[in-house]
Amino acid sequence: MKEAKILVVDDERAIADMMATVLRKEGFSHVDLAHDGEAALSACERTRYDLVLLDVMMPGRSGLDICPFIRSTTDAPIFFLTARSSDFDKLSGFAVGGDDYITKPFNPLEVVARIQAQLRRYLQPKTQPQPAQEEMPPPGRYDFGRFQLDEAQATLTVDGEPSHCPALVFQLLLFLCKHPNRVFSKSELYQRVWGEESIADDNTVMVHVHRIRERIERNPSKPEYLVNVRGIGYKLIRPKGAR
Repeated sequence: MKEAKILVVDDERAIADMMATVLRKEGFSHVDLAHDGEAALSACERTRYDLVLLDVMMPGRSGLDICPFIRSTTDAPIFFLTARSSDFDKLSGFAVGGDDYITKPFNPLEVVARIQAQLRRYLQPKTQPQPAQEEMPPPGRYDFGRFQLDEAQATLTVDGEPSHCPALVFQLLLFLCKHPNRVFSKSELYQRVWGEESIADDNTVMVHVHRIRERIERNPSKPEYLVNVRGIGYKLIRPKGAR
């Protein structure tokens, strides 16, 4: 994990330099910096990063503007850094492909902890098989009729066609596929998939649920598979006869 390639994008050079220094002290050997949107896009064209820290408010093209371009080339986690903290701002960040949202001012060590948690999930399937977990079957293929998810290949197929699935969207759907017909609260899902109970964010789960529905449901506004259980949470319904 310490060999992961990380890009820090922030027009405030002091913040970018601070994050790079902290990451290097924590053992990350490949940390690049960019101070505007164009430089970030150029960096992403040259290097395949394993995680991007992306400032929202920058001169010229903002983080929200360039995130879809970065997301179109990689499923690596993207963390937004911003002074804006409203729910609308967070939802805007998730809507364009972000995976986490960190509000300034922040504790750099907390950011590093989040980075380490995300990289464990993002890099693990590429480096070694996932360890067996209680109540979870070994890596396999989950068939829900309309869609199939292959854990070993990290692929999602819907109506016979491959569907691009960012890392955390895939991990959340995989977890639900392994526990069909079981209800989970938002906080349970955050803890089991993101792994950080103390900084759980309901909006994060809600947006990723919506992104799953956009892929697997015929009509995301009237879900048949990933449904709400009012006052409790969400469950993924396995159709009769599906494996």
